[in-house]
Amino acid sequence: MGQKESPVRVLLVDDDAHIRLVIAQELMSDARTLVVAQAGSVKEGRRAIKQHEFDVLLVDLNLGDGDAFDLLEYVRTARPSAQAVVISIMEDDDQVIRAFELGATGYLSKNSWFRNYPLAVLQVANGGASITPNLARRLLQRFDRANAAETKRRRPDDADRLSVREKEVLRMVASGYTSTEVGSRLLISSMTVNTHLRNIYRKLQVRTRAQAVRFASLRGLF
Repeated sequence: MGQKESPVRVLLVDDDAHIRLVIAQELMSDARTLVVAQAGSVKEGRRAIKQHEFDVLLVDLNLGDGDAFDLLEYVRTARPSAQAVVISIMEDDDQVIRAFELGATGYLSKNSWFRNYPLAVLQVANGGASITPNLARRLLQRFDRANAAETKRRRPDDADRLSVREKEVLRMVASGYTSTEVGSRLLISSMTVNTHLRNIYRKLQVRTRAQAVRFASLRGLF
């Protein structure tokens, strides 16, 4: 997704009109992304979700009449095929985890992500996940610690559900790499990468890249 003749459609929700304008201009400056609607509150966001067809919801965490979590729950039922990316000035680990539990496939810091919003939108629209790098590192460290603490309580097949190579592929997919890019970095063909992904889906009992990333992250499998 995201060709010039068929750009990724974005619904932008932010209660700061200036920030909303800046992000919208950035998205519209890239021919591969298109802002189809904007909203400034949870109430307006719900109305826009119902009225407009879109591929990615880009939503500020803190809105005047609520927060992004309300819209994440709503979009999951109203537009199940759409992806969601939360943006915030804060990088609170617990809020990030909650956002991913509610179906988000991205979480970005406003302070570090300007001039990169089209990239984030394209990543999640094409099956990847987008997250501010330092936040991703903190979360991986957190999951690693949790994984180590619970190793003795897990069944052997839980810890070994994914192979070392499958975990490696999943890590790269979580960072937003395409199958071709993963193959190039691991010196394997994109067909082999997709075979690994199919095996990952089967083992984790999921159907999409985003679901696989969320499942594995929440359970400390990588």
